[in-house]
Amino acid sequence: MNIVIDTNIFFSIMLKKEGFLRNRLLLDLDLNTKFYTCHFLMIEIFKYKEKIVKQSKMTEEEILEVLYILLKKIELYNETYISDENYKKAYDLCKNVDVKDIPFVALTLELDGKLWTGDKKLKKSLIEQGMDIFY
Repeated sequence: MNIVIDTNIFFSIMLKKEGFLRNRLLLDLDLNTKFYTCHFLMIEIFKYKEKIVKQSKMTEEEILEVLYILLKKIELYNETYISDENYKKAYDLCKNVDVKDIPFVALTLELDGKLWTGDKKLKKSLIEQGMDIFY
C-alpha cells in the first residue's frame, strides 16, 4: 500500500516527542506499506521551523534528529513526475478547499494510494466529491 503523508500529519508527528502518530509510522511493520510525501513539504518545514521548535518543546537538535528519522522512512516524491492528468484532477478536487493540498492529492492519485491527513475540511470535501482515499 502507498500512503501519502500531508503537511499537517507530518507536523503532528514531529511536534510530539512520543505519540500514536509517530509510532504508527515508525513501527508499521507491513513491508508492503510505503510512505511518501511531496518535496513541497520541505518548504513548509523551513517556513515553520521556529514554530515547530517552539510548539514541540524540543531543542532544534532534537527536531533535526526526529526529521532525519522520519525522512529515512518516508520517500520524498518530486512533484514534476506527477502526470498532468492527476494534477488537473487534484486541482479540481481541492480548488475550493486549499490549493496547498493539491500536490498531496495529486500524488495520492498518481500512486493509487491512500492520503494520510488530519484536515477535516479536505476530507469532507473529497468524500462529498466521491473520493474516499484516506488512510
